[in-house]
Amino acid sequence: MSYNPKNPLIVQSDRTVLLETVNEQFEEARDALSIFAELVKSPEHIHTYRVSPLSLWNAAALGYEPKQIKEQLRKYSKYPLPDNLLTDIDEFMSRYGRLKLVAEDDELFLVSDDETILEEVSRQRKVEPLLINRVSANRFRVVKDRRGFIKHALISVGYPVEDLAGYVEGESLDVELRDTTKAGEKFGLRDYQKEAVGAFWAGGTVQGGSGAIVLPCGAGKTIVALGAMEAVAAHTLILTTNITALRQWRDELIDKTHLEPDQIGEYSGEIKEIKPVTITTYQILTYRKTKESEFIHFDVFNQGNWGLVIYDEVHLLPAPVFRAVANIQSRRRLGLTATLVREDGKEEEVFSLIGPKKYDVPWRVLEKQGFIATAQCSELRVPFIDEDLRLEYALAEQRQKYKIAATNIAKLDVLEDLIEEHEGDQIMIIGQYLDQLDDIAERTGAPLITGRTPQGDREVLYEKFRNGDVPVLVVSKVANFAVDLPDANVAIQVSGTFGSRQEEAQRLGRILRPKEGDNDAYFYSVVTKDTNEQDYANKRQLFLTEQGYRYDIQMIEPDKPEPVEPQRRSQREEKQTGS
Repeated sequence: MSYNPKNPLIVQSDRTVLLETVNEQFEEARDALSIFAELVKSPEHIHTYRVSPLSLWNAAALGYEPKQIKEQLRKYSKYPLPDNLLTDIDEFMSRYGRLKLVAEDDELFLVSDDETILEEVSRQRKVEPLLINRVSANRFRVVKDRRGFIKHALISVGYPVEDLAGYVEGESLDVELRDTTKAGEKFGLRDYQKEAVGAFWAGGTVQGGSGAIVLPCGAGKTIVALGAMEAVAAHTLILTTNITALRQWRDELIDKTHLEPDQIGEYSGEIKEIKPVTITTYQILTYRKTKESEFIHFDVFNQGNWGLVIYDEVHLLPAPVFRAVANIQSRRRLGLTATLVREDGKEEEVFSLIGPKKYDVPWRVLEKQGFIATAQCSELRVPFIDEDLRLEYALAEQRQKYKIAATNIAKLDVLEDLIEEHEGDQIMIIGQYLDQLDDIAERTGAPLITGRTPQGDREVLYEKFRNGDVPVLVVSKVANFAVDLPDANVAIQVSGTFGSRQEEAQRLGRILRPKEGDNDAYFYSVVTKDTNEQDYANKRQLFLTEQGYRYDIQMIEPDKPEPVEPQRRSQREEKQTGS
């Protein structure tokens, strides 16, 4: 194949790939890269990707072959591909599945057709204690109740094992989806949701039953889970992010399945029920009296004969829960997420203990099909208008600098202009710092929800927002996850958690439910110009850039504080960027 200098990619020997954004093949190449590479940074003109072992193993788990990956790189590359990268692609992808875990006669075995690799890994310090003895040239007996631990150990030494040891079926439960919801609306899985269920279930074979489904917020990950529950037809444990999410799951189960309310249990700080379908939270699972105490609620994993365990927002799975997950590898496991990015870098744990990525659809693909709202993202850069505050920022320690910039009082005028511009829309104002949110709530007269708001009051305010009685709602990070606000179409982020890419994705996700009419949504991030908050904003936007979103960068001058809203005003000066 001949290479073309007009192509958008420069592929380098250190496994980094540079992608030109101002190129007619940019979107095609970006979509191809998303299958087997990770986005590292995304300034205006050149995006940098990295081909990593984990990104290649996920591609292999999705069924891609090394030949296909190399063909995509050749198709879009300006120059010949480095030989060492071609070798790495073959080597890393070939490692997935060369080792297998199988179960026979109630025993667990690590097997491989390659005796040398089996010998090599058996001598690794992390692996050796988990092996009992070598029963043949191609087979080691494994400590049976350490199935998750050996999977984790093997991926850490560079050999992701394919788990074919099967599952306990769990106690049977007929989970039948409704054709019409209890609320009277027509209901059925969309085609991509059916594909996601099929990829997870894999016909009930050992090739299926564990893994992560990656879909954008608003695309119906919960519906995919209901489809998986129907396929598995067994008692199910569902882990959620918070009590609001727990109760939304319960409502969805009652509305869209024929399960009776008394078949669904809540295991929370308020109620401790174990039912055929039990819903709990990560908070209750990680509760302990002191830092040295045991996690007293981990036993919920063993209190039911579960045939399926569902991990909502699996990218948030607390590190202590991985220990419990490692002990329940015989249960089918479904992870749901909008992004596999973990801020603690534990993506390998998700891969080995929950399972590899089984299904993924780029956000922009579903947007073009009308299944999620069309989102326009803007970053509004506001300077300090208070010289004393500017001096305080200059003299502060690094971490304190961020708070000073994030709570810049000049943001409030911009916020008021946005609220005025979007009169008639459903607006969420999202922030990190409570004192800032208190000021915003007082100034705008909008109600405020934070972690200190009682659960009952939260649910009342969310309902008023849904039905339009409250057009503007101020929320802290408690609303980042699993809050169902389908009519919200404007999100204004006044402060965030440093450079958290997952938080940026989740906050955009609050407004991505499909809308009646024009199906448009607007996401604003208000940051202080020329500060570390602006630097963190660039990091936060990485994941959404990878999904195809572009941010309008707008400079707000002190004497002209009124921001320009995308596609709603005729006169605009903007700087387009992929950051």
